[in-house]
Amino acid sequence: MIQSPAASRNPWIFLPTLYFAEGLPYVIINTVSVILYKRMGIDNADIAFWTSFLYLPWVIKMFWGPLVDIYSTKRTWILSMQLAMSVCMFFLAFSLKTDVFFPLSLSALLIGAFISATYDISTDGFYMLALTEKEQALFVGIRAAFYRLAMIFGSGVLVYLAGMLEASTRNIAMSWTEVISISALIFALAFVYHTVALPVPAADRRRSAQETTDHASFGEVIRSYFVQRKIGVMLAFILLYRLGEAMLIKLVSPFLLDPKSAGGLELTTKQVGLVYGTVGILSLVIGGVLGGWLISRFGFKRCIWPMVLSMHIPDLFFVYMAYAQPSSDLIYPLVALEQFGYGVGFTVFTVYLMYSANGKYKTSHYAISTGIMALGMMLPGFISGYVQQAVGYKMFFIIVCLMTIPGMLTIPFIPKEVLDKNM
Repeated sequence: MIQSPAASRNPWIFLPTLYFAEGLPYVIINTVSVILYKRMGIDNADIAFWTSFLYLPWVIKMFWGPLVDIYSTKRTWILSMQLAMSVCMFFLAFSLKTDVFFPLSLSALLIGAFISATYDISTDGFYMLALTEKEQALFVGIRAAFYRLAMIFGSGVLVYLAGMLEASTRNIAMSWTEVISISALIFALAFVYHTVALPVPAADRRRSAQETTDHASFGEVIRSYFVQRKIGVMLAFILLYRLGEAMLIKLVSPFLLDPKSAGGLELTTKQVGLVYGTVGILSLVIGGVLGGWLISRFGFKRCIWPMVLSMHIPDLFFVYMAYAQPSSDLIYPLVALEQFGYGVGFTVFTVYLMYSANGKYKTSHYAISTGIMALGMMLPGFISGYVQQAVGYKMFFIIVCLMTIPGMLTIPFIPKEVLDKNM
């Protein structure tokens, strides 16, 4: 007999699985989908354009975020989204065996993106309600670790498994159908487990109509964000800092998979799962941890330029690989170093977003900034595939390196009070 969930519970019982289930759909939708479509024969321009469109729910999730507060509880939203994601992934798996797999699977991924963005909202809200302030501080690193572990599992383990199945069955569609079905089963198990494991915090309740009326209007929150001092510099930095990465990220996997005759590195699906999904993301995590330590030790102002350069200079490795087309023995460490540098440099961006969120609406301001950040990733991604097809991989990666410059040009104009803050 299943017992009713407790009002409170040790966070170790539910928190790791909660954030693993948050990271997995994001990496499947935004990273694994690129590899899947490449293996299914979709060209680079269509892959980059349509998978970039999948960022949209994370751009606009702030517009329906209040609905998660008003209707039902965070716990109910979490369970509903996990069950919905399971159904969505099963549909995605089914679609790959049809003659019209591309529009069907893309529709499934877009629906999944909206489900995932809603899950993000409810999970982060539940975290603040189910844990004490002391526990929140203690587990912030734990939740990030399991989110990253989900990324390694999705872009590493699942992709590697797909590669093994491709090699043994010689059937790409069936191989990916089985892998996506595994992810669907994981979400179904997460739903069953969390139905029992998630506590029922007293604070997690549906707001009354009066409570909703008493809160600041969405328009007021938006207005307070856009009247901040040096808002133009803030927006320019958020939109431009990752411009090069936004161009690069959708073409890395196609570049690794494409035959050498097409300018690629001709790795197998298994090799991509290992080099980019496992070794690469582990390096990314290590770089992120180091970046956080450096800023806490030396301060934001002293770290910003060295860490920004550590993020952008390794993009030159892709220029080298496009020209030299080296063996996998050299590809592995180069990708690992690029991802390590990205992890270090991205910490600057994350800390900047936290430091620039001020006033009584700082949580909402941070959410708006992350939405603008997602927009900055989505828009360049739309054209990246067309650019690559027009100029080839060699010139494309040179363009990527040049696109890192505009974001760096905004740094001298960052407000002094942000630079002088310390973690």
